[in-house]
Amino acid sequence: MVSPGSSVTDRVRALVAAHRGDRGALLPILHRIQAEFGYVDSDVVPVLAAELNISRADVHGVITFYTDFRSEPAGRTVLKLCRAEACQSVGAEQLVAHAEQVLGIKCGQTTPDGSVTLEQVFCLGNCALGPAGQVNDRVRGRLSPARLDALLTETVNR
Repeated sequence: MVSPGSSVTDRVRALVAAHRGDRGALLPILHRIQAEFGYVDSDVVPVLAAELNISRADVHGVITFYTDFRSEPAGRTVLKLCRAEACQSVGAEQLVAHAEQVLGIKCGQTTPDGSVTLEQVFCLGNCALGPAGQVNDRVRGRLSPARLDALLTETVNR
């Protein structure tokens, strides 16, 4: 939780100060907050609103509109599965269903032990090698349920 004198609040204010003169500063500030803390805590919304002289609703609206922003910490492994048309045509929906069953979570959730966050995306730019996914920052192609299981076992057990 962010309190008025906390180091998180001070850091958020410093990030705002670094972008104060920028046009459309909210997005770069939010990206920097997420990069630094791993997510955008709802407690920073009033700080950002006050510092940027915009409403809390405006800040909240931007955070919830863009799927790249998280309001909770992600798991140690982030699995993104493409659900765009090219990947759908070669089995993405079955792959998503398999991942949800194996992990015991739905897209947008994190396993109870914090090991994996499952996310859906609508293009990874790997259309020719669908179904595509991204494990942490590495894009993978031609994923099958068996290949996905192997990648998760390898990544989660590191």
